[in-house]
Amino acid sequence: MIIGVPQEVKNNEYRVGLTPGNVNSLCQRGHCVLVQRGAGAQIGLSDDAYQVAGATLINSAAEIFQKAEMIVKVKEPQPQECAMLREDQTLFTYLHLAPDPAQTLALMKSGATCIAYETVTAANGLLPLLAPMSEVAGRMSIQAAATHLEKSNGGLGVLMAGVPGVSPAKVVILGGGVVGRNALQLAVGMGADVCIFDRDIDRLRQIDLTYGNRVRTFYADGLLIEQEVCEADVVIGAVLLPGAAAPKLVTREMIKKMKKGAVIVDVAIDQGGCFETSQPTTHADPTFVVDGVLHYCVANMPGAVARTSTFALTNATYPFVEALADHGVLQALSINRHLCNGLSVHKGELTSLPVAQAQGLKYSLAEDLLAA
Repeated sequence: MIIGVPQEVKNNEYRVGLTPGNVNSLCQRGHCVLVQRGAGAQIGLSDDAYQVAGATLINSAAEIFQKAEMIVKVKEPQPQECAMLREDQTLFTYLHLAPDPAQTLALMKSGATCIAYETVTAANGLLPLLAPMSEVAGRMSIQAAATHLEKSNGGLGVLMAGVPGVSPAKVVILGGGVVGRNALQLAVGMGADVCIFDRDIDRLRQIDLTYGNRVRTFYADGLLIEQEVCEADVVIGAVLLPGAAAPKLVTREMIKKMKKGAVIVDVAIDQGGCFETSQPTTHADPTFVVDGVLHYCVANMPGAVARTSTFALTNATYPFVEALADHGVLQALSINRHLCNGLSVHKGELTSLPVAQAQGLKYSLAEDLLAA
């Protein structure tokens, strides 16, 4: 198979879809890998390293899209990339379609087979290709919050850990999944006063067993959320409904009641965000203020630590890339139901039920399309 790795074009996105090690493994299996020049240069993965690994270096993304049978990326395709996709091509990347009707329609129009990292499943019911970036984003959310709590960065001027005689920052985490638990780990480690909300009692019980009285655990009740959010210095939005738009757990009215200079970090912004006032931002311009509350809503947070993120991501994605290349896309999807759960668009048809529900579009069963 001819596999193409273009350079990412999203704002301040330096991750890359395959490492030189991945390329070497694919080439040893008889596949051809095309890598755009400079694709990994910003994170220390040189063109020479890719060439030694067996890649063919290509000057432009347009040539990559023209020649490759499968495109392996990191972030959702931008409009100019959607326009280059074709019917006999496969796209394997994060898509986050639910809050993005324009991208959904562009991918359907292309006729390409589009597989989303974030909805590929595992036998244990988890999301193995979303987890590594969720770990990174969860940990980064506390770093970002601590930085933006500083007065010079627009915050209230609160030290996350406090000092003897002065209270630490109060941190509220909405969601106890991978993002939430990683945010919790860092917040507790920094000495913050932390509470976490979730609707999974077993998950809350496990958090309680791990952290004891260092963390307050709450069932996600609307009134309790409002009470804690309004008293918080930091609120982390870490809610995930796989493939679907994130629920709006914090309303505009609740934002109005928060402390002026408090910080919210909406890690769920890729799926539309879980704060009613959220809108996507970039690393170049990461924050905005609503009713005195600082909003950090960067849609590709792990891109800021792109080298760590690239290796963490490709450790998880590579086995699936190998399967798609070795077996062929349609056969790989047919024999692996977990990979098939990642199929979002095929031959102009939408195969993701959560996306169809979010956008009011027609939905087709992936198995039926593959059988046809």
